[in-house]
Amino acid sequence: MTTLIPFTFSDSVKGSPVASIAPVAQKKESLAARLNWLRAGVLGANDGIVSISGLLVGVAAVNPANTKAIAIAGVAGIVSAALSMSVGEYVSVSTQRDTERQIVADQKAALAADPAGQEKRLAFLWEERGLPKDTATLVARTLSESDALDAHLSLEHNIDHDDLTNPWVAAGSSFLAFLCGSLLPLLTMLLFPPSIRIPATFIAVLVALGLTGWISAILGRAPRLPAIARLLIGGSVAMALTFVVGHIFGVAV
Repeated sequence: MTTLIPFTFSDSVKGSPVASIAPVAQKKESLAARLNWLRAGVLGANDGIVSISGLLVGVAAVNPANTKAIAIAGVAGIVSAALSMSVGEYVSVSTQRDTERQIVADQKAALAADPAGQEKRLAFLWEERGLPKDTATLVARTLSESDALDAHLSLEHNIDHDDLTNPWVAAGSSFLAFLCGSLLPLLTMLLFPPSIRIPATFIAVLVALGLTGWISAILGRAPRLPAIARLLIGGSVAMALTFVVGHIFGVAV
């Protein structure tokens, strides 16, 4: 069923009965984009917490008193994994940015070749979304007179041509999120005495995962308990398995 998208009117553009039409949906899309970045940051922190805690628990299972080995493994693991994540994010977002740029170029060419036809298409798209035909025509005409390129990109592709995705920002955010998450198990392992390093790390990691699960559930408007439980179970299993592996190899050596 088609849903009518509300919009607002103002009289800031001279010579036009409708100055600007700003769809509420566009504001919601902008908010959703910000939430996606925040959600990605939480997921990056989760990766740092789980992967580095598993690594350190596995190393500590061999000899919890070997602080030097734990520190070297932790720092090397953090640097390697954080760089791997940021490079992967850079490549992924760069591909997305290239695609967006091509879409912008294609839309510019279409508007230059047939502006009237593109305006009719815009009116048709608004009509498909529930506006009456006359209103859809008025909306399309007004938006085309204001910024035809932005009107098409926003409605058809959800792209802001003045604010394309930035691969460097994505890579940096991924690196920092992973770094912040991974520092928790490393600092816990190094600051606590050898006799309680492993249980202290288990507790700190589970508390942190519970918090990030709660935040993820809020951002995704999902039930909190299942989101928290999934992370707690996954983190516990990861640390338990690496502990067993480290203990087995430690005994064998």
